[in-house]
This record gives sequence, C-alpha cells and structure tokens, in this order.
Amino acid sequence: MKILFATDNFYPNINGAANFTLELAKGLIGNGHIVTVIAPAQKFANTVTKYKGIIIYGIRSVMIPPVIHPARTRIPFVDSLNIEKIIKKVSPQIIHIQDHFFIGSQVVDTGKREDIPIIGTNLFLPENLIHYLHPPAFVRQPLSKLAWKQFISIFNKLDLVTTPTVTAVKLIKKLGLKTPVIAISCGVNLTRFTPKKKGNSKATVLYVGRLDKEKNIDVIIKAFAKVLDSVDAKLIITGQGKEKENLEELTRQLGVDKNTTFTGLIPEENLPSLYQSASVFVIASTAELQSIVTLEAMASGLPVVAADAVALPELVHHGQNGYLFKAEDVKQLAEYIVEILKDPVLQKKMSQNSLKIVRPHKSENTVKNYEKIYANLIAAKTLISPVRKYPFFYRVQSRR
Repeated sequence: MKILFATDNFYPNINGAANFTLELAKGLIGNGHIVTVIAPAQKFANTVTKYKGIIIYGIRSVMIPPVIHPARTRIPFVDSLNIEKIIKKVSPQIIHIQDHFFIGSQVVDTGKREDIPIIGTNLFLPENLIHYLHPPAFVRQPLSKLAWKQFISIFNKLDLVTTPTVTAVKLIKKLGLKTPVIAISCGVNLTRFTPKKKGNSKATVLYVGRLDKEKNIDVIIKAFAKVLDSVDAKLIITGQGKEKENLEELTRQLGVDKNTTFTGLIPEENLPSLYQSASVFVIASTAELQSIVTLEAMASGLPVVAADAVALPELVHHGQNGYLFKAEDVKQLAEYIVEILKDPVLQKKMSQNSLKIVRPHKSENTVKNYEKIYANLIAAKTLISPVRKYPFFYRVQSRR
C-alpha cells in the first residue's frame, strides 16, 4: 500500500506523538508498504529527505518561540498549493493524519477533494499545549474548549478515527466526535524493551519523559524526599524540557540533589538499559491518553506508580503491577514507592504482572491493526458499521 502520513509533529521532535508516528511508519515499511510523510521542514524552505526508509516532504517552517515549545511549525496559508502538488505526486491509497493542526487540516481538505480515504489518530490533550502560553486561570477553560472545537471540526470530516485507549475514545465521543472511533494501542517494541535480572544494586526510582509543567515532576521530587526518610535510594530523571532548571533547584532546596541525577536526553539505544537499571517507574502526569514511556517501563519488567488520571489506569492496575496515587498527593506517592522498594517479593510479583499486562500492546499488533484498517478503507472507500467491519478491535478492547 501507498500510505501518506500528515503531521505538524514529526522526527526530529522528541515526544510521544512524534515517536508513535515514526515507529508506525517504520513498522509499515518493514512489512513492505511505501510510507510518505508531510511534516514541517527543519528550515524555511521546502525539502525532500529520507529517514529510515520514510520519504519526508518538509513544508517550509519557522521555529516556535522556545517559551511555547521547542519545535517548528508550518506558516498558515503558505505553501497550500505545494501540499496539493505533493499529494497528487505521491498519489496515496490512504491518508493518515496524526493531528488536526496546520498541515493535517490542509491535507484533509485536499484528500477529500481527491476522494482518498482518510483516517486520523488523536493523541492530543489541550493541557499538553496551553500551559506554554501561561494564560491566566480564567482563560484556560475557554482555550481548552476552543482547542477541542478545532479538533472536532477537522476529525468529523474523516472516515475513521483511532486513539490509543478506551478512555480516550469515550473522551472524544463525549466532546462531539461523530466519526466512528476505535482504540488501538500506540504499541511497544517487546524485543527492544525487555526485563533484566537485577542484583543487589541501589534502589532506583526512574522517570522518563519531557520535563514540562503538565508532567508534574515536582510531585515526584517532593515524594522522593519523603522516600529517603525510609529507604536509601536514588532518583533518575531523564529527558529535556522547560522545567529542568526549576526542578534542579527544587532538588537542592529539598536536600535530595546528591541522590538525584538529571541525565538530559539520552540516545535511544541507551533507553532499554536505563529501564533495566531501575527498581520502580513513576509517572505523575495528569494529561496522558496512554503513555509510551509507561509501556516501555512495563515491557522492561518494572512496577509502576502512576497518577490516577485520564488513561493511566488502563495500564497500571492498582495492586497488581503497581499503584495508582491520587494526583498531586505527595504523601501517598511516597508511601507507595517505599512499599515497593522495601518488599522484593512484591517487586517481583508486580514485575511479572507488568510483563503480562503489556504483552497485547506489542508493536507488531499495532502495525497489523492499522494495516487491516487501511486495507478495509481502501477496498470499501466508504466506512460501514465499525462493529461489523472491525469486530476484532472491539474484542481486543473488551479483554483489556
């Protein structure tokens, strides 16, 4: 199949949505498909490049001010004709948009005119963007409503919508999405991320991800300060983001800086061994529609302590492969971490359960699911009842 991805957020950006798109493209190419991507160029010029077998048409872009996000964006209304030319040149059998922003919305309009089936994946939550604007509290809710309204207006034009969890499906349907929507996990490479037998190394608490406000890493650091009252442990914080300096200062204020390591962004090839070195993975974010890093941690055999928010409870089953703590409850988070670190038997049981729970999320399943969707839409051109056409996906969800 000839598949066209369209997104405003692609490699070399480093975040969950960009990583998902890249890994899906690589998996599809590995199965013999041709994948082309339209995304912002890395300079103010239209480009054509190739990465990991993916043909990338870059649309001239500008850097978004660092105070908002370390990424580039296409200039609205510029190069619209170029996008149309690319689509006609590529002549895809199906279009898959990964967001509803400048490039995605333009590609949808062109794809509809060309009568190409279009699906879209939603990994978007307004909370992941709005805080960069530093709006007053009374403006946050109207901004969130506006962001969702724009999303609904674009995604209601599509033939099918996917999103990674049942929680996310319910959320966007409640907001007014009329297009049929199904849940397909972002997936995780179970060959790359594997558990390792751990010796008597120092107890290690691990966080991996962006160091940005909505990730609530300050909650993790405050909880870790309490953990040290009971357990000799270390905290590893991996990633980059706007909050790094503030978080480093917080560790100094709380006197935990000597037990805390900020690794910065580490090479992808080093991530598996990083997870393997940890005793427990912690995520305090309240804006996750799935969480790829949590999938990676589980695939590495780690117990997980996660905020009881949005879709994280679909991965972290309380008392089985970890614990869910009340969002921003520092004391409860610390207590759960201590409980796991102090009990090797519990740690082993939760590790085994993480491996069982993550197994259906293997990346091969994700690629196969999308291949079936693409083939059905290409063959049918018009979507009929998703329950009849895609019973497999509903059976999968009922078992999660």
